[in-house]
Amino acid sequence: MATDPKIKGPASYFPSIEKKYGHPIAYWLELVDTKTQLKHMEIVAWLKSEHAMGHGHANAIVAYVLATKAKS
Repeated sequence: MATDPKIKGPASYFPSIEKKYGHPIAYWLELVDTKTQLKHMEIVAWLKSEHAMGHGHANAIVAYVLATKAKS
């Protein structure tokens, strides 16, 4: 009997981010990808001030994008 593995880390926030802010996660990932010249917490602060995003959600998106960039 196969079960889907539980999503861990920043991606575990993605369903609630989509529900709360009304955009697919791809929208947020692309938006943050345009800001990667900034430091992690600068991007978090930008999401909070410009998009009224909560700290945990903003931090999860930024962490995911920056980790993905570091792997490539």
